[in-house]
Amino acid sequence: MEMGIAADIVIIVVAALFGGLVAQKFRQPLILGYIIAGVVVGPFTGGVTVSDVHQVEKLAEIGVALLLFALGLEFSLKELKPVKYIALLGAPLQILLTIGYGYLIGRWFGWESGPSLWLGGLASLSSTMVILKTLMTQGRMGTLSSRVMIGILIVQDLAVVPLMILLPQLTNPTAGLPILGVAVIKSAVFLVLMFFLGTRLLPWLLAIVARWNSRELFILTITAIGLGIGYATFLVGLSFAFGAFVAGMVLSESDYGHQALSDIIPLRDLFGLLFFTSVGMLLDPTFLFAYWSNVLLLVLLISLGKGVMLAAIARLFGYGNVVPLAVGLGMFQIGEFSFVLGQVGFAGGFINAEQHSYILAATILSMLITPLVSGLTGTLYGLKKRFLRHQALETVNLPKAGLHEHIIIAGGGRVGQHIAQVLKQLEVPFVIIELSHRLIDNCKACGYAAIYGDASQEIVLQAANLDEAHQLLITIPHIATTESIVRYVHRQHPELNIVVRAEGTEQMRALYQDGVYMVILPELEAGLEIARQALLHLKMPIPVIQRYTDSIRRDHYYSDGETDAKNREIRLLKDARELLELTWERLSEESLLIGRSIRDLDIRSETGATIVGVLRKGDFTPNPSADFVFEPGDLLAIIGNQRQRTAVKGMGDGA
Repeated sequence: MEMGIAADIVIIVVAALFGGLVAQKFRQPLILGYIIAGVVVGPFTGGVTVSDVHQVEKLAEIGVALLLFALGLEFSLKELKPVKYIALLGAPLQILLTIGYGYLIGRWFGWESGPSLWLGGLASLSSTMVILKTLMTQGRMGTLSSRVMIGILIVQDLAVVPLMILLPQLTNPTAGLPILGVAVIKSAVFLVLMFFLGTRLLPWLLAIVARWNSRELFILTITAIGLGIGYATFLVGLSFAFGAFVAGMVLSESDYGHQALSDIIPLRDLFGLLFFTSVGMLLDPTFLFAYWSNVLLLVLLISLGKGVMLAAIARLFGYGNVVPLAVGLGMFQIGEFSFVLGQVGFAGGFINAEQHSYILAATILSMLITPLVSGLTGTLYGLKKRFLRHQALETVNLPKAGLHEHIIIAGGGRVGQHIAQVLKQLEVPFVIIELSHRLIDNCKACGYAAIYGDASQEIVLQAANLDEAHQLLITIPHIATTESIVRYVHRQHPELNIVVRAEGTEQMRALYQDGVYMVILPELEAGLEIARQALLHLKMPIPVIQRYTDSIRRDHYYSDGETDAKNREIRLLKDARELLELTWERLSEESLLIGRSIRDLDIRSETGATIVGVLRKGDFTPNPSADFVFEPGDLLAIIGNQRQRTAVKGMGDGA
């Protein structure tokens, strides 16, 4: 008994699981694992093989529709505002230039005009999934270069829909122009109907379903909307995926857009798995081995040309420093939506099997090398700065007298800005080094002195005047950048006190070996504070809580044995805190301390505790004199152990 398509789906899901695990292990996007899994179970390899590739491809069309439906739900014009000019003008320019460039490459390879045009269209799109994964891994999300890339990516992804309509018609312009004109009219009518009727009917339908509080029915409704509208557009001669995308875009503006997106993502990922695996089934490994030199040449030509174009466009739109380099080295690859377009071209007979195999192989290889090539951004930018020292760094709010006896904060994220807030209130001079323009704008708004640049680069650190700095605080979460900064600073300024954050004990030990004064483990500190709050709620004595938290800190921060005097001193200072515990006690109307002075009460002799401050009606009196007379509502700052503090409270209660 045969299971048919059911058996094929089981084979694909299991193979994709193993492919995804391998991709995750090597820190690659999961889609690459799915594609490799498709190659393994495809018709060109031995072993376990899918029996009916054609049926799987039909099922995978749902995956394409759901991918574009989710893209429509995620689309927001707000995301384009900070980089609107390069996104709305630069991205279309890049797409047109790349189509022309790809056409020339195709003709040079001996392809006919139609397939060459398809090659240019496919090469014009970059990989949203690979780029976002790479930016997150490298800790560069939120930088100006990442915002520029995301803006361009959004427009590139949107361009998939018109390219799916235009490329088939442009391949045969003589016969296709009338069809193209009809398709444009149909698209315009469909968009008008969707934005005038859909924006009213679809949110109304979702509102009714949401009131029934059935998540299952809500998921079914949004799936039916996406696929149903997609199928309706298919019936009138337009793209199935185009209708799904417009449906998602309409829903994105409703109150239920975020919920619809979160609910559709698991379904999208599951059917997307089928699509990317089906793409892998089309790749013949023997073809790749037979024509590897041509495939590598194709990857090299597209990557270099597209990277240079993107960098030049970024520079043309006024972006300087590291941005053009980061954009060029990050977006040179061919993207996952090229698989969607390539499938359309292959199924329609616009490109043959050999040309499709070339494009598939080039796309996969360009995706694989993206993290490696993108990782060269910092190194190449450093070389550029070394040879172009005359370029001035962008700074904000630096004091006219310069930086002297100040603290340097490397990293202007949430942690860095919290530190800056404290230092500003205490009037301690400081400067922030940050590579994200968004965070630099925040620093400017808050009045913080800041330098725009990469803190791992020598020229940027020298601009912060390391020679006269009191301390360097490194809040950057990316360990490779942190280690680079530490090694340079310790080599050039071994006496400078450096405090850094780390993500584990191995990183902590390595940083101590590099000469760091203190390493902070954020997760440990957060865990200890949460535990402290829980114990305080249980009325556990503060010295006992402090004793246990200090013990845990000693085990983590100084577990290798404190052989040097500096670390021993820090440990003793931490241990001493429980002997100098400061607590606050408010005097009620009935307190027996009211109307009496510290001298009359002789608190120090009677209890052993010391009153070091009194807060009264918003005014704080530090170290009150012996003649200070207590009043109702006074908040006393008391130093002493638990027994001594209890004795002070007992004096007020008459105990």
